[in-house]
Amino acid sequence: MGKIKVILNRESNTLDVWFDEPEKEFISEETGEEVILKKDKNNRVIGFEKLNLLSGKENVPIEVLTT
Repeated sequence: MGKIKVILNRESNTLDVWFDEPEKEFISEETGEEVILKKDKNNRVIGFEKLNLLSGKENVPIEVLTT
């Protein structure tokens, strides 16, 4: 796996996480839990979007773990 791209958009209040290139997105699927799965032409999940991430102007604590 290559790099993971994480985008926090305060304006739209969303968090996007990409495991592959966003340009490969072919279809998206809502899970019903304010999460949208981004899929490529082979129906493989290449990312996801979390809607309504923050309830206010709070900071987002980030922890990065590698193994």
